[in-house]
Amino acid sequence: MSEDLVLYTHPMSRGRIARWMLEEVGQPYRAEILAFNASMKSAHYLALNPMGKVPAIAHKGTIVTECGAICAYLADAFPEAKLAPPPGSPARGSYYRWMFFAAGPVEAGVTNKALGFEVPAGRERMAGYGRYGDVMDTLEFAVTQNEFIAGDQFTAADVYFGSQIGAGLAFKTIEQRPAFQAYWQRLADRPAAVRAREIDDSLIAEMKKAQPAH
Repeated sequence: MSEDLVLYTHPMSRGRIARWMLEEVGQPYRAEILAFNASMKSAHYLALNPMGKVPAIAHKGTIVTECGAICAYLADAFPEAKLAPPPGSPARGSYYRWMFFAAGPVEAGVTNKALGFEVPAGRERMAGYGRYGDVMDTLEFAVTQNEFIAGDQFTAADVYFGSQIGAGLAFKTIEQRPAFQAYWQRLADRPAAVRAREIDDSLIAEMKKAQPAH
């Protein structure tokens, strides 16, 4: 395993998104599995990510946190994987647009919905996502314009966008709309996505076996 590229993660976290992205990139990497409220809060890890959360990556001395940033960074760091539209191309605008939409309105709107929080009536302008229904409608618009988020080519934006939709469908935190299901199906069987799921699911199984019996 390469020490040039390290993933800090936990298999039951958003680190699954970064794992998928790394599998799409196809470069050797080492994964360091951290524990919630333990090694994630260690002085060593807090020096890398003061939030004490995963995922994070270290690439030749550069630390990147936040799933969307990790996906975008890796796409640019390894251009041979062709996971980002060329700078200056029309598709680059869509790529940025939907990557940041997923990081902002989708993340906030879906999380608040799952927690049972609703923006008070008349205060929608204070929330970056407005209303949950607006997020769902815009999400559907995004996945029905082209085969992939930024056009006809799969990109890092699909890893990030698709991961949120896939998890949302599984945990019922987003609406079960046919458009979302169709988009996720276009992504779920990608070899890199399958490999990433198998790795993390295997780690979860090992963790469950290691738990003491009650």
